Amino acid sequence: MTAPVAFDAVDIPLLDGTADAYFAHPDDGAEHPGLLFYPDAFGLRPWLREMVETIAAHGFAVLAPNIFYRSGRAPVLPMPDFSEPDAQAKFFADLGPVRDALTPDKAMRDARGYLDWLSANDLVTPGPLATTGYCMGGRLSLRTAATFGDRIAAAASFHGGFLAADDRPDSPHHAAADITAELFIAHADHDSSMPPEQITHLEQALDKAGVRYTSVVYPDAPHGFTMRDTPSYRADAGQRHLHDLLALLHRAFDAE
Repeated sequence: MTAPVAFDAVDIPLLDGTADAYFAHPDDGAEHPGLLFYPDAFGLRPWLREMVETIAAHGFAVLAPNIFYRSGRAPVLPMPDFSEPDAQAKFFADLGPVRDALTPDKAMRDARGYLDWLSANDLVTPGPLATTGYCMGGRLSLRTAATFGDRIAAAASFHGGFLAADDRPDSPHHAAADITAELFIAHADHDSSMPPEQITHLEQALDKAGVRYTSVVYPDAPHGFTMRDTPSYRADAGQRHLHDLLALLHRAFDAE
């Protein structure tokens, strides 16, 4: 059963500036478990607002920040016109400096601010929080779980890339031993940023660290399968993602 949802555009004060963000929660004035929602590289936009509101309707207070706030308010760059052959490539070329401004250290500094904002909010249940993330946001979600330990009860990654890349210092598998949250990691079976050998490497690191996790590969799914406003969207995988995410969140919070 879902509940009516309230939505607000909010500003989050951080050490390096102010991040604009989406905040959605059940419209009942009560406290609900808090979820930090990391966007994909396309950033905040109408489809992500719909995702955030859908999750909130199931009983969660969801914060989705503009992780690129250092480069401007959302949309930092307009969505590409996917009917144009080179539009997506041009978008990511233009995004390069924006993404480079979000260094690994700055990302986790921001994460502390997002978590603190949720924890201080009267509409968020006191105690541990959860995170979820998409594409590059999936990596941020797992890194947040590793960086903030028992502040995070559950963390999810959907079509996250480079989650077990030995040559990347910010690859989450390096910090697996610091994770106390339960993880849910959904990979796409057609994703060059997370090939089978890297999935195996990630699972080995999590096993060695004794992390509670589920790692699954969604079939017939490309990188970005949850994003309905892109050509990568797959309806079946998108619905499965919502089911799997909600199951993780209910395990984490209903047991408390």
